[in-house]
Amino acid sequence: MKLSILIPVYNERRTLREIINRVLAQKIEGVDAYEIVLVDDCSQDGSVEVIRELQAEHPDVIKPILLEQNQGKGNAIRTAIKSATGDIGIIQDADLEYDPNDYEAVLHPILKGDADVVYGSRFAERNQRRVLYFRHTLANHFLTFVSNLFTDLNLTDMETCYKAFRLQVAKTIPIRSKGFGLEPELTAKFAKRKLRIFEVPISYHGRTYAEGKKIKAKDGFKALWTIFKYWVIDDMFEGDFGTKDLIDMEAAPKYTEWTLARTKRYVGRQLLEIGSGIGNNVRILMQYTEVIATEVDPVYLEVLRNAYLNTPGVDVREWDATTPPPADLPQPDSILCSNVLEHIEDDQGLVANADKVLKPGGRMIFIVPRGQKLYSSLDSAIGHERRYDKYQLRAIFEALNYEVEELFSLNKIGVLGWWWRGKIARQKAIGRFGLKTFNVMVPLFKLIDPILPWQGLSLVIVAKKPEKAS
Repeated sequence: MKLSILIPVYNERRTLREIINRVLAQKIEGVDAYEIVLVDDCSQDGSVEVIRELQAEHPDVIKPILLEQNQGKGNAIRTAIKSATGDIGIIQDADLEYDPNDYEAVLHPILKGDADVVYGSRFAERNQRRVLYFRHTLANHFLTFVSNLFTDLNLTDMETCYKAFRLQVAKTIPIRSKGFGLEPELTAKFAKRKLRIFEVPISYHGRTYAEGKKIKAKDGFKALWTIFKYWVIDDMFEGDFGTKDLIDMEAAPKYTEWTLARTKRYVGRQLLEIGSGIGNNVRILMQYTEVIATEVDPVYLEVLRNAYLNTPGVDVREWDATTPPPADLPQPDSILCSNVLEHIEDDQGLVANADKVLKPGGRMIFIVPRGQKLYSSLDSAIGHERRYDKYQLRAIFEALNYEVEELFSLNKIGVLGWWWRGKIARQKAIGRFGLKTFNVMVPLFKLIDPILPWQGLSLVIVAKKPEKAS
């Protein structure tokens, strides 16, 4: 296990050598190697010379990055995360306010496998703290309260410097803030990614403005704007981590719950999901059954393994369902395949492969888009080979001698929006705002769905495998 200490530096010549000595003195059980990523944010006080001296003294540990333009703490941490090569990262300010002797306590939940992210709280119960500015404390409490209100977390110290995280996860999260907006931005994105967040008490030796403290009142107002901004904007994945349509679907959890609730009574003790994507369904399914989440895309597998590391009842497996199941794949008593079959050229082959892993008497639950006449620019943009009618879908399962227990359409109101966006406007994406609006209206749509006189946007089939081979 390798630890990367991420240190932004801006005019910290007086304290830089001392903080590095304290960091180098740490011996943490479970950590085998260290690196210190020092990012100098265009210091003007001689900090660069100290960094070069330290790098010459510890060439195997210290990795210096010298920026040519001052851009703020957020940019420095973004640069440090990209350059870090460890398994775990922890942010360390270059002053002496935060004590590296707290590393072991902060890192423990991650090393134990319980957490993805750990906050070191200055306000949780602890042995000691330096008594300083009341108004700063009040502002910190207020910003944490507002952040908690928007993220639905219960942190005591959102603005803390000490944030430790699994770097494999952090590298997939974009950081847009250049300055002190880093703290609320990271918190919002950790929350939206539904990472496992812990908090532990730490000591704190704050400094005065005379001693070099840099944060100002205007940074508090920027933090409030950042909290609101990343509540509205869902900017959670860096680069290619998760395609846009799957990420967008996270904005409609009530629709996902509605769909899965209609088939919940058919789910057994263990369910295998074909094509789990980034886990939109898994978070719901794991509440009432054991889940085997399968994927073939390496990017999605990375996201799933990060999200469900050490999560009881969730087993992430690699499987391309267009090929026969591997010998070590568990045999579940139910299989879910939601909005995957329409992407597959040989859809009958995929169902036949699923049949090979399903226990006798088990059930398959497949959700697909309905109505070839509805095929539009939206379908083409997200790679749909086709849409289905009831006879076509039924035939696939009856060919395997399955008993079709239920076959129904869902989301009738969605037909209107799909027709308008895909057929008339020829759009290529619904977008998160549209899905968020739809999500708010789901309770109403559930009520009126049974009385609308047309078929829905989706088809759902529940088919039971014979108890014995015919």
